[in-house]
Amino acid sequence: MSNQRTAPTRATHVGSLLRPAELLRARQDHAAGRIDAQTLTAAEDTAIQVILDVQRDSGIGPYTDGEYRRNDFMSQLTGGTDGFVAQAPTLDWNAAGDERHPDDAILNLIGGKLLHRDRFAEREATFLARHAPGPFKVTIPEVTNFVVANWQAGVSDEAYPTRADLVDDLAAVLQSEVEALVRDGVRHIQIDAPCFTSFVNDKLIAVFEAEGLDPRDLLRRCVEADARIVAGLREQGVTVGMHICRGNYRGQWFNEGTYDGIAEDVFGGIPVDHWLLEYDTDRAGSFAPIRHVPAGTTVVLGLVTTKTGALENPDDLVRRIDEASRHLPLDALALSPQCGFASEVQGNPLTWDDQRRKLDLVVSTAQRVWG
Repeated sequence: MSNQRTAPTRATHVGSLLRPAELLRARQDHAAGRIDAQTLTAAEDTAIQVILDVQRDSGIGPYTDGEYRRNDFMSQLTGGTDGFVAQAPTLDWNAAGDERHPDDAILNLIGGKLLHRDRFAEREATFLARHAPGPFKVTIPEVTNFVVANWQAGVSDEAYPTRADLVDDLAAVLQSEVEALVRDGVRHIQIDAPCFTSFVNDKLIAVFEAEGLDPRDLLRRCVEADARIVAGLREQGVTVGMHICRGNYRGQWFNEGTYDGIAEDVFGGIPVDHWLLEYDTDRAGSFAPIRHVPAGTTVVLGLVTTKTGALENPDDLVRRIDEASRHLPLDALALSPQCGFASEVQGNPLTWDDQRRKLDLVVSTAQRVWG
């Protein structure tokens, strides 16, 4: 197997994309028993072919399937892993103004010992290998997401007395899947970690402390688990990116807090090829923490929001990239939207045309800055 990793692209996106109306209807029809699984798969295949064309026409890369086969960015893992129970966690989402939406995403609590049962990204990888017009990536969730969002006292603690106790078993689940992806021939894997910012969220820090946990020790344990997975992938020549945001659900966010409190542990502790970092609002703070990113690692600046359809001013984007270049060389930077357009099936409150304009803006701005 070649150890040649994919060269960084200057214009990329995080992974999930808005589902077209036809696919949403097909999913509803399947849930209601009006169509069978084979018909739903055919609808997914057709929609993925369309979104691959959209990515090709915009010039953005590497390709993804838009996560069109998933209910949300973590659902394939929960569906393929023993130990999850059909009970939704209670998550406190934040929204601009009065636009708060109730959380009805399909998320499951941990109620038993976690064990990898079925592949959860095989169909995605196989289809992309056959149909992507160029290099593609497969996205998987990260350990910390489940430590924060899927452990609950009274449900999870018989199997895992504390959140910290599930880290190793969850890492083993992810390790099994990424090893299989490598055997499938996947050369680019992205790990999505929106809950690292829980460790700069005062509300959640208080929750961890009330449970008798040291938040910094819990963070480091998650970082060490991720680092083992990432190092193993890179030794096999796989390009690895990691995405950090503050949650992304129908225009809402989950965490608040800047990168300052986690940058040294996270950026310095996980040996990825590139970081995809949310930077579309003041919630992210300054660019100063990216100084902790090791030499040779790219930072993809998530400056274009996916939470609304309002289009950013390209001059403002160029100015912000220039600001970031005071902390890392311009050649170590790239540009993307701040998160996916649809981290769960309904997606964020913007239109298909809004999404396309934002992809085009990322590409045109990158061309302007890097040529």
